[in-house]
Amino acid sequence: MFHRGNGIAAGVLDAERATTPNSTEEGLFYQRCRWCGTAMFHRLLCPVCAGSDLRTERSSGQGVIRHSTTVQRNTPAARNVSLVELEEGFTVRGRVQGPLIAIHIGGRVQLTTAADPVRREPVFKLSEEPHSGWF
Repeated sequence: MFHRGNGIAAGVLDAERATTPNSTEEGLFYQRCRWCGTAMFHRLLCPVCAGSDLRTERSSGQGVIRHSTTVQRNTPAARNVSLVELEEGFTVRGRVQGPLIAIHIGGRVQLTTAADPVRREPVFKLSEEPHSGWF
């Protein structure tokens, strides 16, 4: 699901933003509850306090792989599906680019500007930077 950064469908990849005259950035947007401060991805209500006063924020795109699996059905080649915990405190499902053997739990990743054309999920690349201790 895509949006133009107006908060209506927050927490999604903003690929249309690159075509909007006011901005040339694209990125991963998430929501933060104004009442309790919980970060979440693509929700209507806060999962902690059930509040509906959510603001849209842009993620830095840096995260850690928390779960990864290889899927070989319905695809011509094997691909991975990963749960990535972003440094802002929310988790998102996406794909990590790179050799399948190098994708492991605890591996650091960075959001790329690409989006999976079929599943419209975020695509990450493996990062070789040492972790900063935020997780």
